[in-house]
Amino acid sequence: MSFRERTAIVGIGESEYVRGYEGSPTQLMLDAARIAVADAGMLIKEIDGLIPPPGYTTAEELAANLGIEDLRYSTTHHQGGASPTAALQTAAMAVSAGVASSVLVVLGWNGFSALRPKPGTRRASGGSMGVNALLTTLRDYYGPYGATAPVQWYAWIAMRHKQLFGVPDEAMGAVAIACRKHAQLNDRALTRGRPLDMDGYLRSRWISEPFRLFDCCLETDGAAAVVVTSAENARNLPHRPVVIMGAAEGHPYPADDIPSRRDPFRIGLSFAAPKAFAMAGIRPHDVDFIQIYDCFTYVVLLQLEALGFCKQGEVADFVKDGNIELGGRYPMNTHGGLLSQAHVWGLNHVVEAVRQLRGDAGQAQVKGAELGLVTGWGDFGDGSLVILRSGR
Repeated sequence: MSFRERTAIVGIGESEYVRGYEGSPTQLMLDAARIAVADAGMLIKEIDGLIPPPGYTTAEELAANLGIEDLRYSTTHHQGGASPTAALQTAAMAVSAGVASSVLVVLGWNGFSALRPKPGTRRASGGSMGVNALLTTLRDYYGPYGATAPVQWYAWIAMRHKQLFGVPDEAMGAVAIACRKHAQLNDRALTRGRPLDMDGYLRSRWISEPFRLFDCCLETDGAAAVVVTSAENARNLPHRPVVIMGAAEGHPYPADDIPSRRDPFRIGLSFAAPKAFAMAGIRPHDVDFIQIYDCFTYVVLLQLEALGFCKQGEVADFVKDGNIELGGRYPMNTHGGLLSQAHVWGLNHVVEAVRQLRGDAGQAQVKGAELGLVTGWGDFGDGSLVILRSGR
């Protein structure tokens, strides 16, 4: 049984993206959820499936506050930033199997005001992420040596790749600059009005080599949500449906320890991409745009190779000369991404992909966009991928 083209995204919603939200992540998610359901032209009571994030809230809490009286299906993905995109696969399977008729995927957090409050800001309520093997690795093995932040863990993979294949700093800069350029066209982007060029990128301070300041994603408070329903039902709703052609998730081995891997570049997306492309019946080069999870610039480079857009070690040539900017062959993160719009675990990438395929992306619209993809990256390299097409 395949869910290929049997489901579609019919509603999208976002809260405001801010720094200093004083409410809870649950409130942010409720706001985004209501917007998404209204955008779908549906009533709350028509939602009978929920996929919340791994922490901050529960399906039961969301259902009670939204007024979903008959919640038939709920689950949660535990893949960090790969979770929202992976959740689309689960939503598509649930709807295709008849377990639920319409599933709401939602993500929200106080990624600025709760996790890393700055002087002078009020500390908002956060939430618990729970305890798992990954956190045990951090506590018992990485933390004692001072490796306490993602920018340090991912630097191990990035520096190895950079030195092995001679990837120049300008390749990372090309990613940062493309996202910042696209953010200037987006009213919701936190960096709108703050352009970036290569000189400014190269002069930014080091955080953890090879990552400079502008290689690192934003810290924001916000939420996003999407509604998935059957392709048949989608035809009766207001917006042009965005059809889910294929999706997959993948995990590096071992998933909970980077130094133990035989090949550090065999990331979760290395496993997920072939499955998703096979299901969709397309090749990477068939897409009109790409929304790539961009917690750090080098994470983007690793994913581009894993997706098959270029051979290993050749990614610097792929991103140069504006190839990933609007007007280039593969416009990437046309909303600004985590690097320049906001960090809501990549669900904003899905929202942007839907806008592109509806033809509603405004100044950032990719002309004639019919086919696109969205990736997710989380924890120590978990990966997810969804391939979408316009239902026109």
